[in-house]
Amino acid sequence: MQQLSELDAAFLYLETDTAPMHIGAIYLFDGQERDKPFAYSAFVAYLRSRLHVVPLFRQRLKSIPLRLGRPYWVDDTEFSIERHLAYVSLGGNGNRDSLMSLASRVLEQPLKRDRPLWHITFVDGLNESDPEIGPRGFALIVRLHHAAIDAFSGEEIMAKLLEYSPTARPIPAPIPWNPQQPPSDERVMIQAGANLARRPFRVATLAANAAGATARGLIQRRIQSLPLPVPLFSAPKSPFNQPISSERQILARTFELSRLKAIKATLGDVTLNDVVLGVCAELLIRYLKKQNAVPKQPLVAMTPVSVRSRSLRRATGNQMSAMLLGLATDEPNPARRIWNIHWNAVASEPYQEAIAADRLTELVPSTMLALSARLYTELQLSQRYQPVFNIPITNVPGPQVPMFLQGARMTRQYNTAPLFDSMGMVIVAVSYQGEITFNFTVCPSVMPYAKELPQLLEESLEAIEKAAERLSPDDLEQAAYRADPGEEWTEQALGMLEDVVKGAVSKFRKS
Repeated sequence: MQQLSELDAAFLYLETDTAPMHIGAIYLFDGQERDKPFAYSAFVAYLRSRLHVVPLFRQRLKSIPLRLGRPYWVDDTEFSIERHLAYVSLGGNGNRDSLMSLASRVLEQPLKRDRPLWHITFVDGLNESDPEIGPRGFALIVRLHHAAIDAFSGEEIMAKLLEYSPTARPIPAPIPWNPQQPPSDERVMIQAGANLARRPFRVATLAANAAGATARGLIQRRIQSLPLPVPLFSAPKSPFNQPISSERQILARTFELSRLKAIKATLGDVTLNDVVLGVCAELLIRYLKKQNAVPKQPLVAMTPVSVRSRSLRRATGNQMSAMLLGLATDEPNPARRIWNIHWNAVASEPYQEAIAADRLTELVPSTMLALSARLYTELQLSQRYQPVFNIPITNVPGPQVPMFLQGARMTRQYNTAPLFDSMGMVIVAVSYQGEITFNFTVCPSVMPYAKELPQLLEESLEAIEKAAERLSPDDLEQAAYRADPGEEWTEQALGMLEDVVKGAVSKFRKS
């Protein structure tokens, strides 16, 4: 059995009736290369043959009595694939809008805790005249709980279920599966006691790492005179930060990835992620201007960052860090704003290490996080105080080669992320096969004009392209100068000072 991390468990405890904590996706497939339409029964047989590549599909939660510790993942001895699948036919009239409306209703429903935390809805009866669907098209609406995956590992799981070959292979018989019996409550209690006994040492180690990273951030800010990372509760109030209902609305807009890469090349020393954030910032400004609600302070985004390269690789679970990033919405020029976002990200990098999500939740037990979140909601603190951040924005690189399902080519994917109280919209950008799709998951009661977002996004990208073209050589030279504040010498000094801090903390722990 494998115990959930503090971060994974936090997503369980944060879930409410109005805030289901699952990641969602809609996958569109074009089946015109197949000899016949891909039937639902064939999909069930195919998925059954692939269950062995994703163990979490047959694992459920095992809670510890009296909540003395985090739950465990254990084999579901009563697993039945039929409990995780549904079939919907749109009668041949289903277009993209009706599919997104159906997906919104499906994704409003929380996953049931008495079984593995995933569900797939197979949709056919789509309108073949829709250019995004094509002949013999069908779709999958997928829900995976955030306690089991993050946005990055979710992409990997779907890649394991899909294929790289356009040739439909024969569906093999399922590999025999012999589930292990779940542990008894007595064994789980004993394990919980052992974990509690070890906890003081683990907390001390994590505190030392966090202290070292925090000190590094403070020193770097003094040396480089860069702006302070965004402090907590400094984000301005905005229409996005209101109590949410259980309703959801999904919208999206797709662009050629080359358009964003061209902006990146023009601006110089910025990343593609900076450009994505810049497009989102311009969109938010345009939306708020229509409501006469643009705050004077810059909006703040929470951007998840994968930390897999710095941690043990696991097939599931959350392996990410959370970074608070100012979106420089007080800068009127949308091209210059991307430079400011990049500089904010550079300044926030050491702070990102100090508040890496896994360390933060290890130091603060997930039950306390859940209690804090509930109090934050019930006491309406989001209305009385400034929010921690205004909006989550995630940029997930997807496969740049076509993916297939039994000979049907995946033409498009739309992704969603969970909302929670005082956060009425989340943006997820996902690239696939030379295109990038900006996905919006919104609460209609918080975002009554959400239907305008796709068009405003197009206008935002065009405005940035025009602003980038008008930049002068002096602008580019000034940006390049600011982007290189003597990093090599600074890194050497920081490394020495960080070692001193860690040594002092280590001596303190031993004393």
